[in-house]
Amino acid sequence: MEEDIITPINSDYGDDSIVHLEDMVHIRLRPGMYIGKLGDGSSHDDGIYVLIKEVIDNAIDEFTSGYGKRINVKIDFGERRVSIRDFGRGIPLGKMIDAVSKLNTGAKYDSKVFQKSVGLNGVGTKAVNALSSYFKVMAVRDGKCRIAEFSEGNLTNDSGIIDSNEENGTLVEFIPDQTLFGNYHFVNEYVERRVWNYAYLNRGLTLYYNDKRYYSKNGLLDLLEHNMDGDGLYPLVHIKEEDFECAFTHVNGQSSDYYYSFVNGQHTTEGGTHQSAFREGFARVVREFYKKDYEPSDIRQGLVCALCVRIQEPVFEAQTKTKLGSTHLAPNNADGTNDSPFLKTYVLDILKRHLDNYLHIHSETADALLAKITQNEKERKEIAGIKKEAKAANKKASLNNRKLRDCHIHYNSNNARRLETTIFITEGDSASGSITKSRDVATQAVFSLRGKPKNTYNISKVEVYKNEELNLLHNALDIDDGMDGLRYNNVVIATDADVDGMHIRLLLLTFFLRFYPDLIRTGHVYILQTPLFRVRNKQKTHYCYTDEERIEAIHNTPNAEITRFKGLGEISPDEFKNFIGKDMRLDPVLLHKDFDTKGVLSFYMGENTLERREFIMDNLRVEDDESIVVA
Repeated sequence: MEEDIITPINSDYGDDSIVHLEDMVHIRLRPGMYIGKLGDGSSHDDGIYVLIKEVIDNAIDEFTSGYGKRINVKIDFGERRVSIRDFGRGIPLGKMIDAVSKLNTGAKYDSKVFQKSVGLNGVGTKAVNALSSYFKVMAVRDGKCRIAEFSEGNLTNDSGIIDSNEENGTLVEFIPDQTLFGNYHFVNEYVERRVWNYAYLNRGLTLYYNDKRYYSKNGLLDLLEHNMDGDGLYPLVHIKEEDFECAFTHVNGQSSDYYYSFVNGQHTTEGGTHQSAFREGFARVVREFYKKDYEPSDIRQGLVCALCVRIQEPVFEAQTKTKLGSTHLAPNNADGTNDSPFLKTYVLDILKRHLDNYLHIHSETADALLAKITQNEKERKEIAGIKKEAKAANKKASLNNRKLRDCHIHYNSNNARRLETTIFITEGDSASGSITKSRDVATQAVFSLRGKPKNTYNISKVEVYKNEELNLLHNALDIDDGMDGLRYNNVVIATDADVDGMHIRLLLLTFFLRFYPDLIRTGHVYILQTPLFRVRNKQKTHYCYTDEERIEAIHNTPNAEITRFKGLGEISPDEFKNFIGKDMRLDPVLLHKDFDTKGVLSFYMGENTLERREFIMDNLRVEDDESIVVA
C-alpha cells in the first residue's frame, strides 16, 4: 500500500526564520487575539466598540475604587474620533507612556489598588493605541499633567510633565486605523446601549455621551424596565446583597430564558459560571417552594433577568471577556487551594434567602409564576408530540438535503473564526444557488425559503412546530432551547429589494420578534444590502446601492453600460463574491429602547384595519420611471 507523502515547503528554515515582534507590532499583526474581530461597525461586537469599551472600563475601575463620579464620552462621527475623559486619580505621570504602550504593564496586577476590576491583563489601552491611526493620552494629577500622542502605537509627541489647571483624571482620544478596520462606521445605538449599561451597573455614576446625560437610580431594575417588551407577568423582583444583584420577571411568547448578565460591569454576552449558577439556583428554589419536581426548562421559559456579580480577579475565557470562567469569588491561593466561597454556592444561598421569602410574602406573584410554569409544561408536552411525528417523517433529512447548505465552523464552537459565522436566509433556488456557489464554505451557510413564510403574529408556538418551513428554520439556527445553541453569529436576511422581498423580511422579523426576540436583542440579525445597479466600461466596474451612487458612477464612467438588478437570482456567483466577502454591507436590525414591539407588530402584521389602509394610502408614492442617460 502506497504511503501518503507530504511535499516539503520549498523554503529555508533557519535562524532568520525566528522573529521577535515588538508589543505594538504584534497587536497590529494579530488583532483578533486582543479584540476578537475587526469588522466595520455593523455588528455590536465589532472591534471598534471593543476599543471604546477598553478605555471606559479603565474609567469605571476608577469610579468603583472611589474616584470620580463623572465620565464624558464623545464621538465625532465625521472624523471617527472617540474621546473619553474620566475624573479619577489620573495615570501616574512617570509611567504614563509605559501604561499605554507596553504589554504586561499596569496597576491592575496590584489587587490592593484595584479590588474588583474588569481589566486584569494589562492589555486594553495598549490594544487601542496599537490599532489607532491617532492616539492621545493626557493624565492630570494634582496640578501636573502629561500629554502623549501616538500613531499605530508609535510615540510621536511627549509633552513631559507640565503644570495644569485641569481636574484630576485621564483623557484618551483615538481614531481607529482605517487600514485595519476598512471603511468602518460607528452605530450610535450600539454605543448608547453600552453607555446605558455602565449607568445601570454603577449607581451614583453620571455619564455624558455626546452631551446627553445617562444616570440610573435603581440599577438593574431600571435596566429591565427600560428594555423589556411589554409588561411582565408579575411585578419585577429585585434582589441585592453585597456583590450580587438581580432583577427578573416572566413574559409570555418567549421560547427560553434570557439574561442581561454582567461581571464587575463587563457585559458577559455569552454568560458563564455566574449565569449557570443563577439558572440552576433559580430552578432549585422554585421547585422547593412549590414542593414539586418541575422540569427546569418549564420553570425558566419566559424568564427575563438582569444579573450582576462582582468578584476579585475574574477569569474570562477570552480577552474580549464575554464569558466568565471563574468558579470562586476570589482567585486561587499561591499553593493552588481556594478558601473563598464557590460562586455557585454563593448565588444559591442568596436566592434561597431572598427568593423563597419573596414568594411567601407576595402570593400574587407566586400564583402568576405557578400559572406560567403550568402553561410551559403543557406546551412542552404538546411540542414533544409534534417533534416525535416530525422525526418519524424524517424532516431532519429534509432540512439537511433540501433547505440548509451548512458551513464547517459554528458560532457555538471554540474555533477562532466563530464570530464570522453567517447564515443567509434566501428566497428561491436561484438566489440561494448563487450565494451557495460563491460563499466561504468554512463560515457561511445558506438556508433557502420556499415562497413566503407564514405570518406568525397570531399563532402559538405549537403551530410554529406544525409549520414545516418555520420548523426547519429554527432547527437550522438551533435556537429551540435558547441562545446557547445558536449555530451562526450573523443571521442575514437576503431577499430581493422589491415588494415581495420586503414582505418576506417583515414575515421573518415577525417570527423572530414573536418567538425568538433574544436573537434580535443580542444583535445577531441583519439585512443584506445588494446592489441595485452595475455601471461599467472596459476599464472599471461600479456596483451601486442607491440612485445617488448610480448617478455618480455614470458621471465618472465614460461610455458606461448600466444594468439594473431586478433580483438576487440575476447576480452571478462570481459577482456575489463581491457582496458577501469582507466588504459585505449589512444593515443591523436594532430594537430601540422605546420600541413598542407589540404595537408595531399589531399594526403591520395583525388583521387588516381601516387605520392601516389609511396609513398606506396616505404614504403611497407613485414615481415616474427615470430614464438612464449615459454620458
